[in-house]
Amino acid sequence: MATFSTQVRRGLPRHPGGDPWPPAGEAHVDVASVAAGVVAGADVSDVAASAEAERQDVTPSAPAPDADVSEVVASAGAERPDATLPAVGAQRAVRRGLPRVPGGEPWPPASTVAPVAASVVATAVPDASPQPATTAEDSPALVAAVAAPAAAVRQHATPDAGSAQPLRRGLPRVAGGEPWPPAGFAPSAEVSAAATPAEQPEALEVAGDAASVPAVVEPVLTTTAVATTTDLSTPLPFTRTVWAGAAAQQRFANPHPKPTPPPAKIGPFTKLQWAGITVIGGITLLLLAGMAVAAVRWLLSTEPGSHWLATYPGEYHLPEGAPVGFPAWLGWQHFFNVFLMVLIIRTGLQVRTEKRPTAFWSPRTNKKRKISLNLWLHQGLDLLWVINGVIFVVLLFVSGQWMRIVPTSWEVFPNAISAVLQYISLDWPTENGWVNYNSVQQLAYFVTVFIAAPLAIITGVRMSGIWPKNATALNKAYPVEWARAIHFPVMLYFVLFIFVHVVLVFATGALRNLNHMYAAQGSTDPNAYADNWAGFFIFTASIAVIAIGWAAARPLVVAPIAKLFGSVSGR
Repeated sequence: MATFSTQVRRGLPRHPGGDPWPPAGEAHVDVASVAAGVVAGADVSDVAASAEAERQDVTPSAPAPDADVSEVVASAGAERPDATLPAVGAQRAVRRGLPRVPGGEPWPPASTVAPVAASVVATAVPDASPQPATTAEDSPALVAAVAAPAAAVRQHATPDAGSAQPLRRGLPRVAGGEPWPPAGFAPSAEVSAAATPAEQPEALEVAGDAASVPAVVEPVLTTTAVATTTDLSTPLPFTRTVWAGAAAQQRFANPHPKPTPPPAKIGPFTKLQWAGITVIGGITLLLLAGMAVAAVRWLLSTEPGSHWLATYPGEYHLPEGAPVGFPAWLGWQHFFNVFLMVLIIRTGLQVRTEKRPTAFWSPRTNKKRKISLNLWLHQGLDLLWVINGVIFVVLLFVSGQWMRIVPTSWEVFPNAISAVLQYISLDWPTENGWVNYNSVQQLAYFVTVFIAAPLAIITGVRMSGIWPKNATALNKAYPVEWARAIHFPVMLYFVLFIFVHVVLVFATGALRNLNHMYAAQGSTDPNAYADNWAGFFIFTASIAVIAIGWAAARPLVVAPIAKLFGSVSGR
C-alpha cells in the first residue's frame, strides 16, 4: 500500500518565543471517519464532502505502511466495537490561530489545508438485523467511486523525489536573529523509502478484487515522516538594504517616553515666536524707512519741494523779548521731571499687572481702607510729580520761557511739516535749541506740558481714593471707565516722547545738547560746539541716581517710608 504526507502551512506563534501555530501534527486526515459514511450507506458525493470536512482536524493515528487489509479492518472494529458511526458530513474544524495581518483571516486559512487524498474502502458494521452482503457485482458503481479517490490520493501523496526543493529563507525578523522562516518551519516534503512506485497500483487492485474482499473494508491511510535533507540555516547571499531608522532606535531605547511639555509663552506667543516677530518686524521697518527716505528726498529735490523749504525752513522767529538760553533752575527741573517720570511709569505698570499684592498700606484715619504698597508708591510719586510740574509752569511764565514752547504764530504748522520732511530725508534742519526750537520741537513740548500732563493728572485723580465715592452726579458726568481708557494711552505717549527725545539729543550733537539741558551752557552761534564735558558728567550722575531709585522701588525699602504716613500690613 502506498503512503503519503500532508504538511500544514504554519503561522506565527501565539505567544513570544513559542512554536509556530498550529503545532506540528494537528491537521492530518483520519479516513476512518470518512469511510463510516460509506458504511452508513451515504451517497458518494456526501462521502467526498465528509472527507473534505474531516481533513480540518483529525487525530494522526494511521496504520503502518505494511498492515494487511484484514488486520486494518479487524483493528478498526476492535477500537470501535459499540461506537455509533458519525454521520456523513460531520466534521471537526481545524484549530486556527491569530491572523497574520490586522483584520485578516485566522491562520492557517481553510483553503490552504492539504487536500484529503484517501483510499476509501468501506467496511460493514453489524446491525441489529442481518443485512445482505454488497459485492462488486451488486454495486460496481460504488466500488469504482471509492477506488478512484484512492488512486488520486497516491498520486498526490507520492511526489517525485527529485522535485523536493529547499525552502527559500529571508532576512531575520529581529536584529541579530535567525533568517526567517527558521530551519524546519516548512521543510520540503520527500518520499519515504517505504513508499515505492510498485505499491501505487494497489488501490486499483483492491478495486479489481472487490469480489474477494468482505462486504465493506475499513479505509487504509498511511503517513510518512517528513525528512529535511537540505541545511536551511544559511541566509541568502544578498546585500542588506534595510536598516532600522533613528525612530526605531529611540523607540526601543525608550519605549515609554514622557510627553514634551509645551513651550512657555510670554503673552500670546512663545519666546521663539517673539524673536521671529522682532526680526521680521525690524526688517520690515527698515524696508519701509528706506522707501520713505527715497520718496521724500525725491520730493524735496523737485521745484515745488525746494520752494517749500525756502519759504518754511522749519522754524519761525520768536516774539520780541523772548529770553535766550536756559537758566539753572530749568536744568534742575528737567532732572527731577525725568527721575519722577521713570519711577511713575515703572510703578504704574506694576499696579496694572499686579494680581496678589504682598503688602498693603492703610491711612491712620481709616484702617479699613487698604491699598497695595505699589499703588501707594505710585500715587506718592504722582503727587511729587504734580508739585514739581506746578513749580515748573509757574517759573515758565514768570521768566518768559513759556514763549519757547508755546506757539505764537500759525506758521508753526507749515514749518512743522517742513521740519518733519527734513528729518525723514536724513538732511536734518539746522537748529539751535539755545536760541529757538524748531516747530516740531515746540509743538511736542507744548503737547507734553499743557495737554498730556493735565490728562494724566485728571484721570489719575479720578481712579484714586481722593475722588469722592458718593458724588452720584459727578461720577455720572465723569465715569471711571473714561479715566481708565485715557490714563494708559497717556502713559504710552510719555514713553514714546522720552524715547524720541533721547534719540534726537544724541543724534543732533550730544555734548552741545547736554550742556544746554544740564550745565546751562550754550552759544547763539548754531555752528558752535561745546568744548567741555560738564553736561555729560551731570547727565551720567543723573542716570546713576535714576538707576538707584529704580532698584529701591520695592517693598523692603518702601515699607519703612510708608509707615511714616500710615500703617503697613502683610496679606
